[in-house]
Amino acid sequence: MVTAGPLRIAYFGTPDFAVPSLRRLLASRHTVVVVVSQPDRPKGRGHHLVSTPTKTVAVDAHVDVRQPDRIRDEAFLGELASFQPDLGVVAAYGKILPEALLQLPRLGLINVHASVLPRWRGAAPVHRAVIAGDAETGVTIMRVVKALDAGGMFLIRRRPIGPDETSTEVERDLAELGAEALIEVVEGLAEGTAVETPQDESQVTYAPKIVKTEGAIDWTLSATAIHNLVRGLQPWPLVSGRFHGKRVLIHRTAVSTEQTSAQAGVVARADADHFEIAGGDGRLVRILEIQPEGRRVMTAREFLSGHPVEAGTRIEPA
Repeated sequence: MVTAGPLRIAYFGTPDFAVPSLRRLLASRHTVVVVVSQPDRPKGRGHHLVSTPTKTVAVDAHVDVRQPDRIRDEAFLGELASFQPDLGVVAAYGKILPEALLQLPRLGLINVHASVLPRWRGAAPVHRAVIAGDAETGVTIMRVVKALDAGGMFLIRRRPIGPDETSTEVERDLAELGAEALIEVVEGLAEGTAVETPQDESQVTYAPKIVKTEGAIDWTLSATAIHNLVRGLQPWPLVSGRFHGKRVLIHRTAVSTEQTSAQAGVVARADADHFEIAGGDGRLVRILEIQPEGRRVMTAREFLSGHPVEAGTRIEPA
């Protein structure tokens, strides 16, 4: 059915990535009738409950918020139906949506997915793209179906990944890019002009959730692979190692053009701004920012001035 008028939208999103799309919808001619977020979680040393980013925006805009513990709960689904949404929009909600919910809005649900599908379906597309050393990523506005990120695509917007950019920086940009693309698709759906293209199943790759153990540094990897891991495991869990028995978190690195005969994981140079460790391919990983556990992030110079390191020292995996 062609719907030229404004749409009633149910918005599903939780973290910072979901905020730009929500703000753009709130500023559009369409009406966000409800925002569905994951429950508030305790944070900080006091373990105080902190509102999710999307809840904060919704409350400020006087939009109804729902935070069900179980998205499949029949009472919640009935309540959602009472809002009579024309369309559901999903952006990093964080839970798989049940079939009953997919059938609820008359125009279905669409998703702001942070990759150029079908590459990197799944929970951590930005992190996996950076870790893999991809030179490009983007955002796909796609239809939500029962299979994971397998729905038809409405619009793709691309963005290069710089060789030293972190997943945090890339994701921040993709959130804004996705918001722009989303409004274009929502307008197309409202006017009945949106075009949906199936994904090429032969090109599918998956982006599983990041787990803490991935941060334990493996110096046998190439220097470039280590650098990409440091860039990709941000803001959590970060790449970590052990120096004199104490855990250190590595925040920023660079790959040196120099070769070394030092064994993987051995410090080849440690003076002034030069804190360089051998990778598994004989190239050097230059540490730019490092954080002793429980302390602030330091530059290489700051760290070395307070933690003397001799060439030949080994940085062990955490």
